Amino acid sequence: MPYPCSRRTFLQSAGGGLGGLALTTMLAEPIQGQLHHPARAKRVIQIFCPGGMSQVDTFDYKPELEKRNGTPFDPDGKLQFFASKPGNCRGSHWKFRQHGESGLWISDLFPRLAKCVDNMAFIYSMHSKTALHGPACFMMNTGFTLPGFPSMGSWVTYGLGSEAHDLPAFVVLPDPRGLPPGGIINWGAGFLPAKHQATSLDMANPKQPIVDLFPPSDFHGVDAKSDQAGLQFLQKLNRLHRQTRSDNTELEARIQAYEMAARLQLSAPEVTDLSQESQRVRQLYELDHPEWGPFGRQCLLARRLAQRGVRFVQIYCGAENTTARKIRPNWDSHEDLTRDHGYWGAVLDAGASALIHDLKQQGMLDDTLVMCTTEFGRQPAAQGGGAKGRDHNAGAFTAWLAGGGIRGGIGYGATDELGFKAMDSPTYSYDLHATALHLLGIDHTRLTYYHNGIKRRLTDVHGHVISNILA
Repeated sequence: MPYPCSRRTFLQSAGGGLGGLALTTMLAEPIQGQLHHPARAKRVIQIFCPGGMSQVDTFDYKPELEKRNGTPFDPDGKLQFFASKPGNCRGSHWKFRQHGESGLWISDLFPRLAKCVDNMAFIYSMHSKTALHGPACFMMNTGFTLPGFPSMGSWVTYGLGSEAHDLPAFVVLPDPRGLPPGGIINWGAGFLPAKHQATSLDMANPKQPIVDLFPPSDFHGVDAKSDQAGLQFLQKLNRLHRQTRSDNTELEARIQAYEMAARLQLSAPEVTDLSQESQRVRQLYELDHPEWGPFGRQCLLARRLAQRGVRFVQIYCGAENTTARKIRPNWDSHEDLTRDHGYWGAVLDAGASALIHDLKQQGMLDDTLVMCTTEFGRQPAAQGGGAKGRDHNAGAFTAWLAGGGIRGGIGYGATDELGFKAMDSPTYSYDLHATALHLLGIDHTRLTYYHNGIKRRLTDVHGHVISNILA
């Protein structure tokens, strides 16, 4: 800079310097699709069980609880559960047994998953910040109890992009019976660019898995050629509209969605056509079983999507909406845990075990991370008519992972002797998310998005990689 200089010259030079600093900072940020370290997994299949699966009836063996069965859980009467006062201690409704070379304990609710135990890592010390279904589902899916934050699948696709050209990067398979607590917010993109919103597939209608993907059959006068011409004209209008609104990510996402829809008209029917699979595979997933079949179809479709390059697939085992059945529409077993968990346990057992076996046979398990979790657990004491149910418990639940760099046949963390509270290595969703991102080659502290003056991330300001469960 010349000296002396005018004020205009000084401001021009200073402004250029600040611009250079800003450019340097931008270039230092991670580029979408660039790994922070070598990845162990290429993709994620997440199974979510809304309603609150009971840890003491499934994976968290508590012999002391069995010994105290029928004795007062809170003799002083000072505790208050979510919706009730504690009843007597209630041991597991199913017998626990050791399985595999690892000798890990699983209840008889999951006879098929028990055969996969040496491929699975269990996190016994999960806990949540809330015992309300909606906020707890949000926390497990987005890292926050409030709605409006990006889901894990959206963060993953924002960081890594997609391997599939003709399929979405992030696909959700809701339970055919309805949506989970909190609805579609569980897989929303939040403040991330709208293109990272999940695409939902409806397996109750395999001929039209995406709503309005094809014109209705009674819509006369529109053939494939005219339909394509209409879409092209609409795209032209959208692009003209976008020229003066370059910061509108929803408009850009809509344009990309129309382009993807054109490709999906060819790819979606093919990927959802499960009749292409062999009879052995159909039997493995129990596709013809009246109760287990719907979830089996979801799991098989998840494998087919992953096989075709979809980065993140989320499957829901249970819904919020009531049905004509007497059982609960999800794992929320306040009145009769044997009835409700007995139903959903058989559903999960058949589909999830088939998915692990199939991925292994296809040579995909090594680079596919399978996760299964719920939003919170249930109390070790009885609740409900005839002492058959259990209340919500945000203090303890179990999650499991398999494949994609996970060391199988191990457990991490522990609850107290009754399964009431996480005691050894308490673990939040932040840690689970940090571990999953790590396996995908992403440093969770560096995957950020600037929003409202804050560098936001999936793990907020928390989270650590659970190195104990890594292969």
